[in-house]
Amino acid sequence: MLTVKLPQLLSVHQMPRVFWEDGIMSGYRHPKSSALDCLLSSFQMTNETVNIWTHFLPTCLAHTFSSMSTHARHICYFLDYGALSLYSLGCAFTYGAYVMPDRWVNSTLHRYFVPVAAFNTFICTGLSCYSRFLEVERPWLSKILRTVAFVHPFLFDNIPLIYRLAFCFGDDCSWNEAGRLHLYHLLFALLTGFLFASHLPERLAPGRFDYIGHSHQLFHICAVLGTHFQMEAVLCDRSLRKAWLSTHTQGDSLSNTVAVVVTSVAGNILLICFFTATLLWSPHANSILQSHIPGDTKVKEH
Repeated sequence: MLTVKLPQLLSVHQMPRVFWEDGIMSGYRHPKSSALDCLLSSFQMTNETVNIWTHFLPTCLAHTFSSMSTHARHICYFLDYGALSLYSLGCAFTYGAYVMPDRWVNSTLHRYFVPVAAFNTFICTGLSCYSRFLEVERPWLSKILRTVAFVHPFLFDNIPLIYRLAFCFGDDCSWNEAGRLHLYHLLFALLTGFLFASHLPERLAPGRFDYIGHSHQLFHICAVLGTHFQMEAVLCDRSLRKAWLSTHTQGDSLSNTVAVVVTSVAGNILLICFFTATLLWSPHANSILQSHIPGDTKVKEH
């Protein structure tokens, strides 16, 4: 009979410091797993299994292969940050096209909304990648920088929406049935940010939520639900406002859209390559490449 031996799981004190997660005491994959071990662990209950399966397309980036080595862990997250940055640009495209308040259509903000959002992708990727170099020696600064890196493009993208929901009333505004869906999206977005920053509930009861219910799992689930409501709200706005928008504004040409996307993708790839090269060859990166596994020396001596 063909049997498959699942990879061994470790406790937090058997892991290099760079792999530690606040409040997560067990269920860690070996920090030098093979690619096959990483794939097999997707079907094994570890403290990242739910993260992997709630990550959808980015599964192969941030979680599945992040336990192959300390280098792989950081590079996987570099790629994930780039993907999230480009997601924020996609939000800007749709919000600029369908969510902009009536009275802001054709304004200066409207004309430069997408180009500024494209520039924000570089800020987001650059700050979040840089934050990983501070993770071991200055964890609080690392967390602050990474939080700012993602809050900044989120707030900018949602300026039109927040104005519509909070301050836009009267005949020349665009309040409609999509408002309720937009509110659901913002609610889950706030929950996502809270879970990312707080590490609750595992911080209150270390070890109790190692496999099910820790903040990163809940963070993914809230992000997915928020994205669902976001897409539904944009589709609703598109349906209800298409006729008015088509007579009051001229949409971006395909060539302009492609140029912005290509520029953003190329710039983010260059940033990721820069931080990867720094990680691989800079002596200053040694502080985040702590690959020593506690107990390894003792085992070899015996």
